[in-house]
Amino acid sequence: MDRHFPDALVVGFEPLIDGLTLPDADDRHVLAAAIRGRADVIITQNLKDFPQEELDPYEIEAQHPDDFAFSLFDLYPGAVLGAVRDHRAALKRQPRSSGEHIEAYEGMGMTKFASAIQDYSDVL
Repeated sequence: MDRHFPDALVVGFEPLIDGLTLPDADDRHVLAAAIRGRADVIITQNLKDFPQEELDPYEIEAQHPDDFAFSLFDLYPGAVLGAVRDHRAALKRQPRSSGEHIEAYEGMGMTKFASAIQDYSDVL
């Protein structure tokens, strides 16, 4: 990931960890990295461990991947469909049809997103 997306690496967040409160203390590093990286959103399926009242002071929200992807698709349908197509094409070891790719999103709990892109399977 560092080679393909070097700006994703967040450093210097460790001193923040001990001062943070979350239901699962093992998740504090995620919030600390989000704060240090000036993120607006934490994308996680684990929403219960990132309660909004703990994120509000940092102006960060937690979002389920399905909601995030669905929102991106609503805002930038062409770019999202292109990214989905490129991702499917990059699967060399276990290639899948566009239908199988959409089913994989459903299997990950991304049902709204899968439903939204279903009509575009011919371009994926």
